[in-house]
Amino acid sequence: MKRFSVGGAVRRHWIPLVFVVVIAISSVIVSRLHQVFASQDLNPNAGAGIEIVQFNPKHVAYEAFGPPGTTADINYWDAEANVHQLTGVPLPWSHTVVTVLPAVMANMVVQGDTGEIGCRITIDERLLDERRATGLNAQTYCLVKSG
Repeated sequence: MKRFSVGGAVRRHWIPLVFVVVIAISSVIVSRLHQVFASQDLNPNAGAGIEIVQFNPKHVAYEAFGPPGTTADINYWDAEANVHQLTGVPLPWSHTVVTVLPAVMANMVVQGDTGEIGCRITIDERLLDERRATGLNAQTYCLVKSG
C-alpha cells in the first residue's frame, strides 16, 4: 500500500496552489478597493430615464429683398442643414425656421434677375447677417456660422 505524503503532493502541484493563493488574495484586494471607492453600484441611475431640459426654441428668419418686380432664385438651409432650392420667387420673400437645437447654422444664396439684390438672416429677432449686391443678375449670400 502506498503512503500519502503531503510534502510530495505540494512538490508535484505547487504551481496550481500558488495560482489559487494569488487569485484569492487578488479577489480580496479588489473587493476592498470597490468598497473604498464606492463603485459597487456601477450604474446608479439605470432606468431613471433621460432628463429633458426645457428651453426656448430658436426662430431663424431668412429674408430676400430687391427692387419691386424682381424675381430670384433662393437656396437656403433648414435647421438640419438640408438645402432647399426655390426658383422664380417674387421679392420681397421671407421664411422662418423654428428649431429646438442649441445652435444652428444658417446659410442662404440669392440671385435676382435685376441689378440689385439683398439678403438678411435674423435669429430670435437679432440681425446676424445682411448683405447687398449690385450688377447684372446680382447675386449675394448670407451666412451665420453659430446662432
